[in-house]
Amino acid sequence: MGPVLGIESSCDETAAAVLNGDGSVLAALVASQEARHAPFGGVVPEIAARAHLALLPDLVRRVMREAGLTFGALEAVAATVGPGLIGGLIVGSQFGQGVALAAGRRFVAVNHLEAHALTARLPGLVIEGAAFPYLLLLISGGHCQCVSVEGVGRYRRLGGTLDDAAGEAFDKVAKLLGLGWPGGPALERLAATGTPDRFRFPRPMLGRDGCDFSFSGLKTAVAQTVAGFGPGALAASDAADLAAGFQAAVRDVLADRATAAMRRFVALHPGRPGLLVVAGGVAANRTIREALEEATREEGFRLAVPPVALCTDNAVMVAWAGIERLRASLADAELPTARPRWPLECLARQDGFFPGP
Repeated sequence: MGPVLGIESSCDETAAAVLNGDGSVLAALVASQEARHAPFGGVVPEIAARAHLALLPDLVRRVMREAGLTFGALEAVAATVGPGLIGGLIVGSQFGQGVALAAGRRFVAVNHLEAHALTARLPGLVIEGAAFPYLLLLISGGHCQCVSVEGVGRYRRLGGTLDDAAGEAFDKVAKLLGLGWPGGPALERLAATGTPDRFRFPRPMLGRDGCDFSFSGLKTAVAQTVAGFGPGALAASDAADLAAGFQAAVRDVLADRATAAMRRFVALHPGRPGLLVVAGGVAANRTIREALEEATREEGFRLAVPPVALCTDNAVMVAWAGIERLRASLADAELPTARPRWPLECLARQDGFFPGP
């Protein structure tokens, strides 16, 4: 199989990458929009879409130049079609379809969640490889779910968030503490200087049956505690202890829910080797990663966490998902439309892209 160009524009990262058919990365670039959104304390969809429109043409030209390829040398073009912010999805998917049409190449519609799910299968990324089936824990600003990855296009959702995603909770608590946006990395740095036991925040869903998550109540508990200090009364040491207490609560919840998911996975696939793959921006948090390492050891699972650059939104995973779908003869026969909602479970239908609910 020839090289595949991947395009990612589902949120606030504009990214392009070219992979060989064997999965080796020929070139990969990401243009951050952080400075554009920081003054607003979060992603503004219209600003994101306009930034994708401005950045993507030059980014694709650069990545093709670094790869040393012409568009005619490509096997296919893969782009994220959903889920995500509709404006950015339209820009990226339409641009990708235009490139494919002009070059006479195939276009592959990629589900953003499937791209995360399949990243672990990039050759050489996981020791001993990531053969199907394996368990995925996706924890990011927009998604929080446990999924049994049973094959390309075959996913069984074991549980997900009932309200906020873990990364969203990090960003909102960081904002409460005056840390700005994006808040996750800043909150982790602040938590490292605090005492996690001073504030004992609730651990929603801890020990419950199933594999679902909830972070809204935890976020509210932090907000109420911050409000209790009164305007301007929150000292730096208080903020550090609050951050540490919040992070400890999220750590405990994620480890507990991952443990429940691992046990459910074993029940579904008895006798199969256990592998837990963690993806999404929250996977970069060292405290959470250490808790998941301990949980997997106790359950007899291997833990695989891709490099941070491949955990967050990127085009390498999109190109790789395109390659996987081409190999499995699951590329779309018709040009799809961008869609903000596209659950992984919908991909179980193997007749190509379809609208769904």
